Amino acid sequence: MTGSIEQGTIHTRGNTHILHFLVRLPRPMEAVWPALATPEGLATWFTPADLLEPRLGGAVTLRDLGSGHVTAWDVDRVAEYTVEGGGRIRFHLERDGEDGSALRFTHEFQGDGESESRWRGRFERLIDQLERHA
Repeated sequence: MTGSIEQGTIHTRGNTHILHFLVRLPRPMEAVWPALATPEGLATWFTPADLLEPRLGGAVTLRDLGSGHVTAWDVDRVAEYTVEGGGRIRFHLERDGEDGSALRFTHEFQGDGESESRWRGRFERLIDQLERHA
């Protein structure tokens, strides 16, 4: 199985943008989770996490986005980070066949600092990283 990035969608309400992606990943949820929920994993494809307390309400600092809190946490399934200036970033993993995972991604933010193409590039790095360690 190879990874794929399905078309991203963006919705805008006033100055708030909501970006959605469905990313099919070539590894089981347990193998993908560290890439979404650990400082070491996030740094390989997204941004360094200078601080990440892995629990609901824990502190988080994403170097390129800002500081905030973990606003949803369900081990091996859901990690959501809400950071000042960076908005709300939600990773929701589901099983996809025997050996794969589906990542339902949402980024709710204000302004124009993020884009579909920027996230697509990040997800391409994530897929590459997971395929190299398969």
